[in-house]
Amino acid sequence: MAIRQKTEMTIKLTGRGTSHARSETHIDGQNIVIDEPVARGGTDEGPSPTATAYSALIGCTNVIGNKCADKLGVDIGHLSFEMEVDFDRRGVLLMEEVDVPFKAIRLMVTADGSASEDDLQKVARETDKFCPISKLYEQSGTNLTITWRKG
Repeated sequence: MAIRQKTEMTIKLTGRGTSHARSETHIDGQNIVIDEPVARGGTDEGPSPTATAYSALIGCTNVIGNKCADKLGVDIGHLSFEMEVDFDRRGVLLMEEVDVPFKAIRLMVTADGSASEDDLQKVARETDKFCPISKLYEQSGTNLTITWRKG
């Protein structure tokens, strides 16, 4: 008998600030350290909060992209990523409130599998439909450009 997965759920996390710059979050049995670089008063034991946020787009694109490829029967092989983020830092510098701090994100996804260009673009379109992190950025007003290519 197949297990029916829930379509909605509440996710619970705990966390604590261990200094003014470092925090630990506990989720799904994992401990995540988020910290600032030494130059900004941290200990550099983990990525910054903002780096964590935009790094999540790579992780989500990888997971959802592979799920979509599997569902479509397309061999995308392994994915590699190159990203550029235009970040308006006035908010984190406490200069003024910024409605859209990540002005633009450009993500290049390179697949090394045997998929044809047409099939790869089908995977890209399906991934765009289902990646919750890309939806988050798009809905926040970030100019998000994700380009898929064969490697």
